[in-house]
Amino acid sequence: MSDVYAHPSTDAQPAAAMLAGYTTLRLGGPAGRLVTAVSAEEIVQKVQQAQLHDEPILVLAGGSNVVIGDQGFPGTVVLVRSRGLRVLTEDADTVTVRVEAGEPWDDFVAATVANGWSGVECLSGIPGSAGATPIQNVGAYGQEVAETITGVQVYDRTDGSVGRVDAADCGFAYRSSIFKYSDRWVVLSVDFRLARSPLSGPVRYAELARSLGVEVGGRVPLAEARSTVLRLRAGKGMVLDAEDPDTWSVGSFFTNPVLDREAYELLRERAADLGEPPSWPCPGDMVKVSAAWLIDKAGFAKGHPGPGGTAISTKHTLALTNRAGGTSTAALLGLAREIRDGVHARFGTPLHPEPVLINCTL
Repeated sequence: MSDVYAHPSTDAQPAAAMLAGYTTLRLGGPAGRLVTAVSAEEIVQKVQQAQLHDEPILVLAGGSNVVIGDQGFPGTVVLVRSRGLRVLTEDADTVTVRVEAGEPWDDFVAATVANGWSGVECLSGIPGSAGATPIQNVGAYGQEVAETITGVQVYDRTDGSVGRVDAADCGFAYRSSIFKYSDRWVVLSVDFRLARSPLSGPVRYAELARSLGVEVGGRVPLAEARSTVLRLRAGKGMVLDAEDPDTWSVGSFFTNPVLDREAYELLRERAADLGEPPSWPCPGDMVKVSAAWLIDKAGFAKGHPGPGGTAISTKHTLALTNRAGGTSTAALLGLAREIRDGVHARFGTPLHPEPVLINCTL
């Protein structure tokens, strides 16, 4: 599932409907057919109907982590608009909540804070749907959904069954899962186990800790964590705003590279004149480095213009934005290639796209 932007008012849309209206990038060509599903049962039904006609299928929810080519998508696009959450189990310390795939993610986070459920408060302000979060293993400010997901309800297109994938079988990794590069599973709902607490989880992210005035590892009231994260994200153009072209993006376009020791030492050598690259240790003696730092030091500053009205955000070097009417996906990908190739030429470090690319390539 990839995330979407607008809410259609009818079940079937005109054949020439442009997918740009369903993505936060505001880019994407025509859909062969658009249908809307407002429940898990309807999601399964719409996908099965397309399968019976042997049509290509694209499942879209919030449109915030997808880049769709200018040629659009020739098959059926299923727009996921299921809503709601319910408590499955609870005890004195925890609560397990099932969230429908189409529930707007930030609405769910707001509900957890209001109910005194701790575990996803640092993921406030992220656009898109709840059902997309396990696909990407969404993370920010020191939290990842893999830490709280207990299972994902899915439709298996291979055998036509509806079942559950336990968290241990989801293949969660940095911004990835078994769902990300496979069209086998369609996410129907997601189960989260959260702590009953008025306080946030331990604050792990240094920038957030500084903004909150606590040491790394400290805890703060849930509402304070949420409001501070929202402020930090807005300052980087990472909270959707119809009036701000800096938010017309997919958020971070590139993932932070995870390097083995040899590659990391090569990077340090090439960056010796620039200072120590920001980095974090990872399991297996790997090192994660800052893609934003690499992009900036390779000569691509905030606001760097690209072709056809595209540009790096004026607020964050990781966001590539569509800033003008008539901008194309091809133009945006042209900017992405310029940045990717420039970083590799300067540092020898590869950059990989974070969003899912549909009918287009980088």
